Amino acid sequence: MKNKTRALAEDIFPEVVQLRRTIHENPELAFEEYETAQLVQQTLSPLGLDIKTGVAKTGIVATLEGALPGPEVVLRADMDALPIHEANDLAFKSKNDGKMHACGHDVHTSSLLGTAKILSALKEDLRGTVRFLFQPSEERLPGGAKVMIEEGALSAQGEREQPEVIFGQHVQPDLHVGKIGVRNGMYMASADEIYITVHGKGGHAAAPHYLDNDTILTAAHIVVALQTIISRNCPPDVPGVLSIGKFIGDGATNVIPTEVRLEGTLRAMDESFRSKAHSLIQQTVEHTAKAFGARVDLDIKVGYPALFNHDMPTDFVRNTAQSYVGSENVVELDKWFASEDFAYYLRELPGSFYRIGVFSNQLSTQRALHTPHFDVDEDALKLSTGFMAFLAMSYGKN
Repeated sequence: MKNKTRALAEDIFPEVVQLRRTIHENPELAFEEYETAQLVQQTLSPLGLDIKTGVAKTGIVATLEGALPGPEVVLRADMDALPIHEANDLAFKSKNDGKMHACGHDVHTSSLLGTAKILSALKEDLRGTVRFLFQPSEERLPGGAKVMIEEGALSAQGEREQPEVIFGQHVQPDLHVGKIGVRNGMYMASADEIYITVHGKGGHAAAPHYLDNDTILTAAHIVVALQTIISRNCPPDVPGVLSIGKFIGDGATNVIPTEVRLEGTLRAMDESFRSKAHSLIQQTVEHTAKAFGARVDLDIKVGYPALFNHDMPTDFVRNTAQSYVGSENVVELDKWFASEDFAYYLRELPGSFYRIGVFSNQLSTQRALHTPHFDVDEDALKLSTGFMAFLAMSYGKN
């Protein structure tokens, strides 16, 4: 079965590359993936799958019934792009100005389409059912995963019970082509957005003693005080990050503004501390503003939960990967403070989120995620397509 899967991945490789380039050239932002969804549907239609469109607005759920009895496995890819102006000089460079596939979702979607083709070709050997999720809006709250779950993407269908397990993959720019990364347990952080507005009287910068407060000074103290939430309240064995990334005080050299806006993020890998941190943020912001005589508005937008890989499915990914690419090409991943709405699926089903290497010497440098120069070595599409198919086949068999 391994050799069959590899051979099929090799055969369809040119088509998967073309799919990736088409998607890359036509990026669409969160919940706007209409052309991408149409391409997905057109590619899947000849395969004889049960296809449901319009899930979470632009998402697609497609189901393949194997010829043999077995469990139901869910495989997921995300489809949305980022609001970034692409700086790469590619023949298939983004044609949608200010939009770019800078996080590899073009690879994820084309790979899952290739996986669907491989599994359809091996249908007579497939034990159980495979459900393919093509998900919108991974990059923007509330996250397409949450909406797809609410609209039944993981629910029992007809006579089929709820799926047994879910797998997802993501490109890794600092991992070489041919390698697969895995990690048991807590892997990725939760992500909450912090919005703070400091209000004051404002006035002449040469006469701050005539003002009720100094909004710039107040905001600066809030930024500093917020750092104690991690350094003095987070247990040393619990990873956490709080960063303020935007500080807008639209005054002048001689003007103290009436309003200062702060924006930042809280990342955590412990839900208990995450909840505590929300309360501490509120106390810190309000009390600091009060101490300086300012008024303040605070909005904490609760984002994706921390991503926890379940042991059994992750051990299965690791063992299957060792069989497919060799133990020397399976890497143990470090914890990563980025966030992923795949975490919502892992709250509903056992599963695992693993990484695929996309860097090679053909790229002059590693192309970091979420940057205008992000790119991948397309040879990685053979592994991303073939391994996921082999994973589904192996799970049903075992």
